[in-house]
Amino acid sequence: MAKNKLLILGALGMLGGELQKVFRADKNYQVWAWDKNEIDIANQKDVATKIFKLKPGVIINAAAYNAVDKAEEPAEFALAKKINGQAPGWLAKVAKKIGAVLVHFSTDYVFAGRKKAGYKENDRPAPLSRYARTKLLGEQAVRQKGEKYYLIRLQKLFGRPAKSAGAKKSFFEVMLTLAKERQEFDMVDEELANFTYAPDLARRVKELLESDTPFGLYHITNEGQPVTWYGAAKKLFALAGVKGIKLNAVGPEKYPRPARRPKYSVLLNTKLPPLRPWEKALKEFLRTLKT
Repeated sequence: MAKNKLLILGALGMLGGELQKVFRADKNYQVWAWDKNEIDIANQKDVATKIFKLKPGVIINAAAYNAVDKAEEPAEFALAKKINGQAPGWLAKVAKKIGAVLVHFSTDYVFAGRKKAGYKENDRPAPLSRYARTKLLGEQAVRQKGEKYYLIRLQKLFGRPAKSAGAKKSFFEVMLTLAKERQEFDMVDEELANFTYAPDLARRVKELLESDTPFGLYHITNEGQPVTWYGAAKKLFALAGVKGIKLNAVGPEKYPRPARRPKYSVLLNTKLPPLRPWEKALKEFLRTLKT
């Protein structure tokens, strides 16, 4: 079983698509890319049978339930627990059995968001929402059942739209679309964090797998000046040269949502070389939208 036999789960998602590009560009890798039609990660038997048969050397799990507000509903919470909470453990178990490396992704939402200075990898999680609880369950499952794994927390992912049905566009693309229709926005001036550019994250995952970096938990986001949603929209319109837009900073009470979000959730990377500032990554992203 060669290490370069690699399986990407959630292949049609935003991150899954970028992971495919990065690894398919390297002839040293044999890449299998599976999405919902190829495997049901909410089904333990499907996970164990199909992955054991393939026997990849690396499993990258980019599949997730990410409907944060819907997860507050009982039926959706049950589904989120399977996909985000239990499936990572099943993947960790089969990876250990076949000697594979597992890469799994988590989120800044596992933290309560009370630390204005940000969160280090070893800070204690305290999730505020049901979605966040399922992501923490997934982290715990990987640690308990896995052996060789990279557990990566990211935040505010952006990049080219996913190819999966019903996939959401990133915040920046949504704002650019809305700016063609409106001249004034009320933007929530809360949830201070950095952004994570999907292509940068995909490249860093490849670097991790090809390095002697110890297995364990890592924070990987683009560096730079943390911003709220209001601050991010302001920076976006400045970089994109969008003029004549009036942005009003408002509190979260203006747009109440079922799930609570952390107020301050900057992920501090204490273990790896930093990724470039998110503002530079955003400039590149804007250029890709013109091609």
